[in-house]
Amino acid sequence: MAKDNHNHTEKQEVRRGPILAVIIAGAIAALLNQTLLNVALPKLMDQFHINTSTAQWVITIYMLVNGVLIPTTAFMMQKFTTRQLFITAMSLFALGTLVCGTAPAFSVMLIGRVIQAAGAGIIMPLMTNVIFNMFPLEKRGSAMGVVGIAMVFAPAIGPTLSGWIVEHYSWRVLFFVVLPIALIVLIFSSFILKNVTETGKPKLDVWGVIYSTIGFGGLLYGFSTAGGKGWGSLEVIAMLLIGCISLAVFVWRQLHIDHAMLEFRIFKIPAYSLAILISLMVNMTLYSGMILLPVYVQNILHFTPVQSGLLMLPGSILMGIMSPITGRLFDKFGARYLAITGLVITTATTFGFTKLSLYTSYSYLLTLYTVRMLGLSMLMMPVMTSGLNALPLRLNPHGTAMSNTINAIGGALGTSLFVTIMTTKSAAHTADIIRGSHINPADQAQVGLATMQGMAMGTNDAFMIATLFAIVALVLAMFLRNPRKREDEVREKKGAPQPS
Repeated sequence: MAKDNHNHTEKQEVRRGPILAVIIAGAIAALLNQTLLNVALPKLMDQFHINTSTAQWVITIYMLVNGVLIPTTAFMMQKFTTRQLFITAMSLFALGTLVCGTAPAFSVMLIGRVIQAAGAGIIMPLMTNVIFNMFPLEKRGSAMGVVGIAMVFAPAIGPTLSGWIVEHYSWRVLFFVVLPIALIVLIFSSFILKNVTETGKPKLDVWGVIYSTIGFGGLLYGFSTAGGKGWGSLEVIAMLLIGCISLAVFVWRQLHIDHAMLEFRIFKIPAYSLAILISLMVNMTLYSGMILLPVYVQNILHFTPVQSGLLMLPGSILMGIMSPITGRLFDKFGARYLAITGLVITTATTFGFTKLSLYTSYSYLLTLYTVRMLGLSMLMMPVMTSGLNALPLRLNPHGTAMSNTINAIGGALGTSLFVTIMTTKSAAHTADIIRGSHINPADQAQVGLATMQGMAMGTNDAFMIATLFAIVALVLAMFLRNPRKREDEVREKKGAPQPS
């Protein structure tokens, strides 16, 4: 009991502002790094002479490592202090950024992305866990809303900054813009950060790490290579089977060992499970626009990288403006009505992207993307916060790790799935157009036009699948309920002892 009172007093004495500021700054550096590369994909394809399926691995491998690493963050947040974890994470992120910026080949760049992701995979769940430990339930929506303003800063400037850089300078400058930010955050964190979470002596499930790595890696590799080799390829089928079997063994193991690396029993809480499923659908829908649009705008409509970045700027700014408003609305009304409204908007606008052609106007894309981001701004933070609020505070590290794992894997699989659909469908549509229009294969101009038409149609097909994900999320959102105050938090507020 004395220990509980000491911890409670310690949390009260911690200055929330500086701690939150430095962790948010680290998260901004990680997100800026992520959004810078989306617009730069076509340039990387030219630089390294690779196709879209290969180039998207700079995005996919980053999210994959995040997804593989994040399950261990529940263990790490219980084993190490906030300060130790954050400084280690930022050091890895800075090192990976340096490797990427100096990479002589695409393979070396991928190694740098792995190192970057090893750091970023710790930062994001750590930030969420710190917020849930520093703020009471009734203030978390507003706190997450304020975080949202800062978090949107990177997606807001990232694509535009990236477009301007790759149009005027080498793509390597993208990484040397992020590196100083990471180093400054690292220096400040060594002076400012204090521990705000309780630590103990948890055991690391080594076999769990192995099974989860093979499982997530197998699934992602299968999805990614399907674009080039086809869904009937023996290699693709084998990797998907290995991934599914390994994940099944991983889940079984976590349910049957005493010290689970990732506590799957939290899915017995319906409100949390529902929120996680909605977040997964929304995350996959989100990445359809982030990955497909820059490629479509630059390679098919032939807009410049700067114009491609500017296309996404108003929507990101609007998302930042909406973030604190959404946070306050969540604290007052809960997630259900926000999620339903946001998903209606998201579904309608995503369907609007299934009507793309060689002659789609810039203003149409700009308006649609901006309204789409308005819908998404009403979804992401409220749904995730709603799910975590449904868990006992002691399970928050596991809840945070699980939600971040599923979102990261969902984003990675979504990216691979949409690129695969676009690639395979584009090739099929192009072949149909050439055959149906009796185009001479030697006529390069006509074949080129047919290829562009095929790519536009393939992009439409990918967005149609994204629309279906949004519809599923909309149906699920209708079952959201506002969780009541949890018993452990009611006791803490009243000063009553916690049960052992």
